[in-house]
Amino acid sequence: MKRLPRLRTVLLALNVAVFLLPFGTLAILRTYDHQLIRQTEAELLVQGAFVAESYRHALAQALGRQEGPADDLIPAAGLAANFTQDLAAETPLPTALDATTAASLPSPEDAAAAKVGAELAPVIQGAAAQTLAGIRLVDSRGVVVATSRSEIGESLAVREEVAAALAGKATSLLRRRSEKVRDAPVTSASRNTGVRVFVALPVSIGGKVLGAVVLSRTPMTFGKAFYQDRYYLLVTAIALLVAVLLVSLLAASWFVRPVRALAEQALAVADGRASEARLDRPVTYEVQALSDAVTRMGTALQQRAEAIRAFAANVSHEFKTPLTSLRGSIELLQDQLPAMDAAQRGRFLEILAADTSRLELLVDRLLELARADVVRPGEGRADVGNVLEELGTRERAEGRELPVQTQGPLAVRMDAEVLDAVLGNLVQNARQHGGAAVHVAISATAIDGRVRIVVSDDGPGISPGNRARIFEPFFTTARDRGGTGLGLTIAQTLVQAHQGRITLVEPAPRENGASFAVELPAV
Repeated sequence: MKRLPRLRTVLLALNVAVFLLPFGTLAILRTYDHQLIRQTEAELLVQGAFVAESYRHALAQALGRQEGPADDLIPAAGLAANFTQDLAAETPLPTALDATTAASLPSPEDAAAAKVGAELAPVIQGAAAQTLAGIRLVDSRGVVVATSRSEIGESLAVREEVAAALAGKATSLLRRRSEKVRDAPVTSASRNTGVRVFVALPVSIGGKVLGAVVLSRTPMTFGKAFYQDRYYLLVTAIALLVAVLLVSLLAASWFVRPVRALAEQALAVADGRASEARLDRPVTYEVQALSDAVTRMGTALQQRAEAIRAFAANVSHEFKTPLTSLRGSIELLQDQLPAMDAAQRGRFLEILAADTSRLELLVDRLLELARADVVRPGEGRADVGNVLEELGTRERAEGRELPVQTQGPLAVRMDAEVLDAVLGNLVQNARQHGGAAVHVAISATAIDGRVRIVVSDDGPGISPGNRARIFEPFFTTARDRGGTGLGLTIAQTLVQAHQGRITLVEPAPRENGASFAVELPAV
């Protein structure tokens, strides 16, 4: 059988998913934020590489030097290092230190750098106006020779990225913005993020660093990124919405279909059409268990209804015979009473009394059976020895012997009155079927936490054909001796209500009589 998930497992999984959804959203937003920073860094590296190469080419011409070999270009490994470094995951540094006054005199290379910077300044300012990136060219001392701002002649050597670039290492870092962040329209190129990416690339000729290019740019905000990708995001949102709706419909069908099937099954039980079929796809363990319970309930109700119908038919039959006799006797008495002699009237009165006694006995037995059917085990405790002693005393008072044998003190989880009723019914049943000469004996022993009480007699016994029917209501072979066929049924109902059982013990070869064994939980 396929193992189905439990409903609590499904609900737990759904709750965990709902619980993790905000964290997943935060992780996605954080990842997107990092991606915007990496994208800005990559753009600055590409722009910086172009500006640095232009600066190096113009500086070589100004110095009258031949451009160096390929290893004088910006090191590819340096650029790759910036991509492998997780800049977005680092804590932003404080705002950049202010520019300072140059601390040393310019060398010939620095003078050439100043000249080249003046020539490239318009280009740099034009590029900055288009990209909104801050671009600075510095000489070997870190002094600004060209800028998109106003730091010409000031030194940036105190800044980490500039110092690293002048040492020959391309680097990038993240800083907090110094100026107050202002909201910018989503349609503009301006950005209002609270951090700024800085990239510094060295410029070298002949293996000697003669300057650096420093670029900075604010990463794009979520709002601008979403606005730029609004059409793609809208399509994605629609696709996700459709997917969520489909999943919701599937989930609803997954749960609702078996519930509807259970409702139909329960209605069939209510209409008397108990369904024996289990659900084809119960989905969860609980739904399957509920379906099995409904099936068992329907079967039990159907069996109970059939038993009630059979019981009603038997009761009607048992009452019909004495009632018919009573009606016939009364009619004869009404028609022939004046012509009857004393003997005839006496015989008819005896018939009326016998039938009336039969009806009273049937009513009493039916009441006992009804009470036995609703008995539930409680906290009662019966001493088996005391009950058997009282039963034997009543039998001796009526002139009959009842030998009793017990093995030590025994007690069962049953009220003493109930145990007395069970054993009394068995003794009475033995005497009704065995006659006045029958001998009845009772023995009690303890076996594996239970008490076994055996009521045996030496009467004619029970024929093999009747053994399977002895516990059926109204089945009796001693109806002419006052038997109602309810004594064993009442005893069985009381014993089973107390988690016990009553059985007919098969007689040994060449032995007569019948024995009934009652087993009850010991205390």
